Amino acid sequence: MKRLSRSVDAPADLGVEVIGVPAGATLKLDLRLESVMEGVLVTGTVRAPLAGECVRCLEPLERELDADFQEMFSYPDADSRIREAAEPDDDAEEETLHLEDGLFDLEPVLRDAVVLALPLQPVCREDCPGLCSQCGARLADDPDHHHEAVDIRWAALQGLADTTRTGGTDNVNGADSGADEKQEK
Repeated sequence: MKRLSRSVDAPADLGVEVIGVPAGATLKLDLRLESVMEGVLVTGTVRAPLAGECVRCLEPLERELDADFQEMFSYPDADSRIREAAEPDDDAEEETLHLEDGLFDLEPVLRDAVVLALPLQPVCREDCPGLCSQCGARLADDPDHHHEAVDIRWAALQGLADTTRTGGTDNVNGADSGADEKQEK
């Protein structure tokens, strides 16, 4: 068994649309390598900085991510020995990672571990109110933000209420009172 600590640069596109590890950021790896019959068992932890935006208010956010992983890297000839020992009805084809010239590639393992550990909907804070659905204003900046909601069924009567307040006609149908006098004559 051997323990290693390494710092490596993050590969590009390590994340999802709203949050991820910036390309070139430093990933800190703590690894434990164990020699087993079939190959090398790699167990480790990756620490990575995250950058993204809040899904509610779209403000930028930064976090730290810790993700654990464990993967078996097989010796090239171990694969044939495993197939001989396996039952014939075992059709499950698993993707096996192999040691090549005593080296192994951790990028696919790190990519899986980091992307699966990312928050599905990152928020800047748990009680983030988000954006106003009508005007797009950030609700955290103005807690008293609101819009008057007018029921569309009453919208036609809104004009009538405004004219009576401003001293318009008192007649319900909006006709001029002089028009009634002309009809009588």
